[in-house]
Amino acid sequence: MNDHPQTAANPAAAVSTTALMAHVAEFAKRVKLSGTPDELASLAYVRAELDRFGYATTLILHDAYISLPGKAAVRIDNRDVEAITHAFSRPSPPGGLSGRLVDIGDGAKIAAQSLAAQSLAGQSLAAQSLVGCVLLVDGIASPAVAALATRAGAAGVIQVSPHHHLHEMCISPVWGSPTSDTIDAMPNVVVTTISLADGTALRDRLRAGDAPHVLQFADVDTGWRKTPILVAEMSPPDAPPDAPFVLFSGHHDTWYYGVMDNGTANATMLEVARLMAERRTEWQRGLRLCFWSGHSHGRYSGSSWYADEYWDELDRRCLAHVNIDSTGGIGATVMTESGVAAELAPLARDVIQAETGLTHEGRRGSRSSDMSFWGIGIPSMFGSLSHQPPEPVKMRNALGWWWHTPHDLIDKIDPDFLARDTRIFARTLWRLLSEPVVPIDPTAHADALLAELDQLQTALANRHDLTSLIDAAKTLRHGAARLADQSNPATINEAIRRVARALVPIDYTTGDRFRHDPALPQPAWPTLQPLRDLAKTQQDSEAAHLATPAATRARNRVLHALREACAAVSAG
Repeated sequence: MNDHPQTAANPAAAVSTTALMAHVAEFAKRVKLSGTPDELASLAYVRAELDRFGYATTLILHDAYISLPGKAAVRIDNRDVEAITHAFSRPSPPGGLSGRLVDIGDGAKIAAQSLAAQSLAGQSLAAQSLVGCVLLVDGIASPAVAALATRAGAAGVIQVSPHHHLHEMCISPVWGSPTSDTIDAMPNVVVTTISLADGTALRDRLRAGDAPHVLQFADVDTGWRKTPILVAEMSPPDAPPDAPFVLFSGHHDTWYYGVMDNGTANATMLEVARLMAERRTEWQRGLRLCFWSGHSHGRYSGSSWYADEYWDELDRRCLAHVNIDSTGGIGATVMTESGVAAELAPLARDVIQAETGLTHEGRRGSRSSDMSFWGIGIPSMFGSLSHQPPEPVKMRNALGWWWHTPHDLIDKIDPDFLARDTRIFARTLWRLLSEPVVPIDPTAHADALLAELDQLQTALANRHDLTSLIDAAKTLRHGAARLADQSNPATINEAIRRVARALVPIDYTTGDRFRHDPALPQPAWPTLQPLRDLAKTQQDSEAAHLATPAATRARNRVLHALREACAAVSAG
């Protein structure tokens, strides 16, 4: 737990384990449900610290659609078993919800096949109606399973945990607060989770031909309430008001005390903010920190609201987004699997190699972690950074068995690992703030797209010509490589920003820069999905004819983005 001495070259070396653990102890004092007084009280501590470091802070209160789970139970033949319900579950009727129990097996596998209700028929359920049924599903509750069950007309879902711990989850498939366009996509099922032992016993009875009487009870408080966002800003000396900045964000709301998720991340943010402020005169661009509410109980309602409300400013000024979640967990020795955008993968690889000696895999970012800024075109990195090694029961994101449970307490924190993770974030932010040319590599982005297009061209077998896309991507790669010949860093940085605005939306969204895609899994380069769909059809079939127009439009959308990106590097 020794603190690291200050060095002139690298502020990350000055990370203080003592300061970090003092912050963690403060965050361990309160349960921080979204929109509650305890959450505001905890943010007051964060604000006071940032004010002390010299940041200009603002507290925003905005309306958000928040869901707080209450008491829950599952009653099997008049015997209650331990259960929890989930954010955005439908509350049960006063007497509980009952229905014919149908075992559909592995929820993650089924959800991966399709989000259409008829995908359930692929699990030998084609002859059965699921309307009004209660589905028994293996795995942690998820938006995808809730969406499937709702579309199938089921009345309830009983999730079977992979072990005896029950994990709180938000099951809304709507990213952010719902709108008039998305409210109908909200879950319309009662969802509870029971332990592996209780689920196994229930499944064994079904397999034996028994018909247990099952009642679900769920109390869920869902509605609009004011939630906070704490914003802290600092700029280099004499920077103009519209100067570029880097966004560093993490959520503040928690399940239970949430000391790891997300107390340690908030502690890391404060320590990084302190270290960066001490070297402000060496910055090339500004730093903005945002502490979100509504992550756990509003499906990223805070960050999505901020992206919408400040869209224009973020579009013009934000160069990169660094997100942070759940640092410093005990046993978190895996440092190579965090998500990064292709153009930020070289930066992630360099900083993780420098701090740990390990090689980052350049893993693609997942649709999670308040990544609400892809539609704007802002390249993003990280979220959760350090993970648990694989085990027989592997947690989602490998964040530990205590994740999203009452056991997420200060005893789950390794101070040395917390300091290690904080040094990685400090080194990352320092490079993004201090280097004259922002360390974002558009050639890596072009290479990633070229690899995707080459695979797609092979799959299409000349049924749809992608030559124009491949040529444009090669032109972009060549032009991006020549940006280093420019002598003016500001010119290069503006070209990098414009390339990102063109490519990030087609890389991580379906292509609409002003809406948020659902909170559901997406393939790489989702804008190319219509072309993949065409490749799966039989040539000259009815399905192929129907798929062709969408494939053509997808090609045009990506080609337009590439033209914009090529123009940016040409101007640079």
